[in-house]
Amino acid sequence: MVATAERETLGFQTEVKQLLHLMIHSLYSNREIFLRELISNASDACDKLRFEALSHPELMDETPALAISVEVDEKARIIRLSDNGVGMSRQEVIDNLGTIARSGTAQFLSQLSGDERRDAQLIGQFGVGFYSAFIVADRVEVTTRRAGLTAAEAVRWSSAGEGEFTIEACERQARGTTVELHLKEDATEFASTYRLESLVRRYSDHIAFPVMLHETGKEEAPRAVNTAQALWTRPRAEIEDSEYVEFYKHISHDAEEPLAWSHHKVEGTREYTGLMYVPARAPYDLWNREAPRGLKLYVQRVFIMDDAEQFLPLYLRFIRGVIDSAELSLNVSRELLQRDAHVDAIRKALTRKALDMLEKLAEEEPEKYRTVWREFGEVLKEGLAEDFANRERIAALLRFDSTANDETEPRVSLADYLGRRKEGQKHIYYLLAESPEAARASPQLEMFRKQGVEVLLLTERIDEWMIQHLREFREAELKDIARADLDHEDLGGKDEDGLDETRDKACAPLLERLKKTLAGRVQDVRVSRRLTDSPSCLLLSADEPGIQMRRILEASGQKLPETLPVLEINPSHALLRRLEGLEDEARFADLAHLLLDQARLAEGRQLKDPGDFVQRLNRLLLQE
Repeated sequence: MVATAERETLGFQTEVKQLLHLMIHSLYSNREIFLRELISNASDACDKLRFEALSHPELMDETPALAISVEVDEKARIIRLSDNGVGMSRQEVIDNLGTIARSGTAQFLSQLSGDERRDAQLIGQFGVGFYSAFIVADRVEVTTRRAGLTAAEAVRWSSAGEGEFTIEACERQARGTTVELHLKEDATEFASTYRLESLVRRYSDHIAFPVMLHETGKEEAPRAVNTAQALWTRPRAEIEDSEYVEFYKHISHDAEEPLAWSHHKVEGTREYTGLMYVPARAPYDLWNREAPRGLKLYVQRVFIMDDAEQFLPLYLRFIRGVIDSAELSLNVSRELLQRDAHVDAIRKALTRKALDMLEKLAEEEPEKYRTVWREFGEVLKEGLAEDFANRERIAALLRFDSTANDETEPRVSLADYLGRRKEGQKHIYYLLAESPEAARASPQLEMFRKQGVEVLLLTERIDEWMIQHLREFREAELKDIARADLDHEDLGGKDEDGLDETRDKACAPLLERLKKTLAGRVQDVRVSRRLTDSPSCLLLSADEPGIQMRRILEASGQKLPETLPVLEINPSHALLRRLEGLEDEARFADLAHLLLDQARLAEGRQLKDPGDFVQRLNRLLLQE
């Protein structure tokens, strides 16, 4: 670091150096996004000033009219983008322009692929929109003065994007920020008022503040080039789809188009306007339940907060949008918002609207809904526990792998399942497993396949927890086929000829011998009615947690008591017939333990003693 009393040179955070290298050397396909990002930042600064002025009105005294200006000097190849928003102090400049000041930097860098178009779409999504200036500029200078500070407390930041930046004190008569871009030689196309005007109209027409454009040295007065009206306040019939899309990109910093949106105005007892979007891609922090989330909150078009989480339940945290209410108190705090009856009413209404959007997509645009499910399906499952009032609607939105489809076919809904049940089938059957491959290979499915009964395959980490809150759907009970208490009727009907009873009696000596040999490793051994091809399988008791739930609980530090499974055998299998006639007790014990171990492996369980398993297997392989 090189420093004087008023000037110092600092190094960028390591991640910023990597990002700048990417900006300068890789991203050329979407260069024009720099203007969208800088104008969005300026708009945010104006919004934040209006919010701070609610409690400190003196901040607005010097220039009450908020605006953004874009000045271009074509000969010098310079663009100056200014706002009279909240501005920054010296420390805020260091924090905001010298680092990527939010979590997720590592995730951002890990997603960079070298694909110019894909990488460009990540800009802004991770809070790094300012650095897009270096796509077109070889030097960037920022002059800023925070609202409430004196002219002498202004700060100038400058960098060529080569690993360090300089910061020094300066004077600035008005509050706000000016970003000055010295364009690269191959970016001269942007030193044109016509080009910049077209970009403002395309990307920033919805900005709620006027964007004034003028050219250095020209006599014409600066002119507004956007509508400068909050998009959500306009009638839906007057708004083009392209405007909705660009507004979404502005509030979400997402370069991809949304899958759907809902714009509605409610008048009467509860007055508010809502504009909500379903993104096409999950944010990097979707699984961080503590991450900032929610809608942008305005009260009578005055910005209040970025992430008003009170208006949507946690399982809809991927929804983006704006809520503007005419009735909320402007000095309300987060705590009061959470207790306000008006907020509760809006929350219920917005939740219904969000579910309406998803249901419409599922019904009318199944391809888009498949994208929704791929990106947000696991989060939606949380709603079964969190939103009892809408549980049936959420359940109808769920999608599952099934024995009736393969990996290349769309997942099925519970309504699909009920629509193709066999005659007389009362229940919805499911199997929990570690992966789709393990589920499809499970011996538990053999009798169900033989009977032509469809089974849902639940393989995501949240599924066992979810199923505890989804006991039935449209009066059909959900049943786990790996449970020991599954009814005889579920496994092929009644034994009218007494064949099962005869078989059980014939196998009694073998069962007793296996119980004795495997004592301490199983709670029971019995003849299976669900196996047709495999020699054995393991079953869980009614109250025992499954593999998924056990691993989740153990990962959270909870120690669970060891429970013994039920071993079911298929007496018609050649391995069991061999065991039945085997007199060598040592060899019988080896085969019996291998029979149990292979059943454990087939269920995706870990072997308690892999070394013992290997030794037994080697002894049997060496026998003639």
